[in-house]
Amino acid sequence: MNIDPVINALKSLASPAAPIIINQAQRNENIIKILKELKLDPIQPPKDVDGVYVYSLVKYGVSKPEAIKNLLREKEIRNAFWAAYTSQNPLGFLEAVKKFLDWNILGDEIRTLEIELRNELEDFGEAFIEVAKLTQSEEYQPYPDWNLDEYPEEFKPLIKEKIRAFCGRKFVFDTFIQFLKTKPNGYFTVVGDAGMGKSTIAAKYVHKYKSVCYFNIRAEGRNRPEQFLESIRKQLIKRYQLQNADKSDLSTLLEKVSKKLLQNKRLVIVVDALDEVEQEAGENLLYLPTTLPENVYFLLTRRPYTLETKRLSVSPGVPMEELDLRASQYVDLSRDDVKEYIQLFLNEDQEYKYDLRKWIQERSITPEVFIEQVAVKSENNFMYLRYVLPEIARGFYNDSGLSLQQLPNGLKDYYQQHWVRMGMDEKPQEVKVFVLFILVEIGTPITCEMIADIAKQDGYDVQSILDEWVEYLKQQTIDEESCYSFYHASFLDFLKGKRVLDAKRKIFKDVNQSIVDYWEREMVDG
Repeated sequence: MNIDPVINALKSLASPAAPIIINQAQRNENIIKILKELKLDPIQPPKDVDGVYVYSLVKYGVSKPEAIKNLLREKEIRNAFWAAYTSQNPLGFLEAVKKFLDWNILGDEIRTLEIELRNELEDFGEAFIEVAKLTQSEEYQPYPDWNLDEYPEEFKPLIKEKIRAFCGRKFVFDTFIQFLKTKPNGYFTVVGDAGMGKSTIAAKYVHKYKSVCYFNIRAEGRNRPEQFLESIRKQLIKRYQLQNADKSDLSTLLEKVSKKLLQNKRLVIVVDALDEVEQEAGENLLYLPTTLPENVYFLLTRRPYTLETKRLSVSPGVPMEELDLRASQYVDLSRDDVKEYIQLFLNEDQEYKYDLRKWIQERSITPEVFIEQVAVKSENNFMYLRYVLPEIARGFYNDSGLSLQQLPNGLKDYYQQHWVRMGMDEKPQEVKVFVLFILVEIGTPITCEMIADIAKQDGYDVQSILDEWVEYLKQQTIDEESCYSFYHASFLDFLKGKRVLDAKRKIFKDVNQSIVDYWEREMVDG
């Protein structure tokens, strides 16, 4: 089928360089207009593959850059798309397009315009599937999962949030890359205290190299070996088109992939937060293999451990290396990264930079002194900076006599100061303490309604408490319900420390009893 008329019709609606911002009503109107011009039914698309492709290009192409539409009109690209669709291999389509753009002049145009190729090809594929479903033809079934990101959808928000203000850590990546170059396979572990940026290091590597990955998140109940294996298995099957691997264990999967790796290629699997894994005692955490095929590597992150909690043993000859962020040779390098992060806030953060500068000027100190002293106060902890810098900007430390020296020392001291500042040890605040410790004891994301039922409090009041502590909580949608858990494990640890220190306080016993009572009521009602 000749696609030129489609492109010509779309040209009148799009700029050559960038998408035009239009509302959905305008978009639908333009789609219907073009379909009618092409003598296509706006309600029922044709059933043949070429017809569905054209129909999809219209639905996708309104307001899209001309360069990407010119790419999709190419016969080679159309054939590559259908081959990828029928083989359930969307990543194969992405690779085919990249190879095409390496030599075609369209590649220069798309790179110059900084078009996000992966996003555009994903949008087109989803448009095609949507149209294919309207045909009700079996030719298009089964419908592929058209996700062009190598890493899972469930980790996209976390990775995006972690790398938003990323800077530094070059020494970590350089050391790991040297490990890859000099070892035939192996385990490389980044060790550090809570808040030192281990998850951000993992997220940055995954984002840059599109690595297979798994992020253990205790607060979300995503930290079991079976969950890890299921996720890694899906990623490897999708990426390497593995056959008969639906029930394979990790060692078998790695062997299958190793045989498929091209020369000078390697498989790197990133696993974050080994310390958050929940698993019966005995074997390696996540049942990580004691032997690895050639060119297979694991990049792991974890908190400091003891001999009893290490739980990572390998066969003789399998390389293992650790980089401890707390080690003396890395202190100055980490301090430089922390300073760079503070500098980033002062110079580039649109939300906070002006108020931070104002705070500095009011105290007659230089930005250099501010950066130096806050870096010292942080104890090289990025989570400390994530909380303290915005709070300085928002006026939490606006007492006229407050100096840099009076800022909290390290993350634990910050949590304690904030706890006291919020009056959480005073009697009138016990409902707030009760709500927070429900989150501690439940241990997985739960709804405001469930918290209110457990605490026997009004839902509006509980929501107000959650809103008050929003910086420390993560809100996510699960089964179409808004659920809450702790943003970072370090705050959960702080609260657990409170529970241990004040174990005799009646409130902690009441929390546990209220949870028991809630489940008993649910069993009776359910």
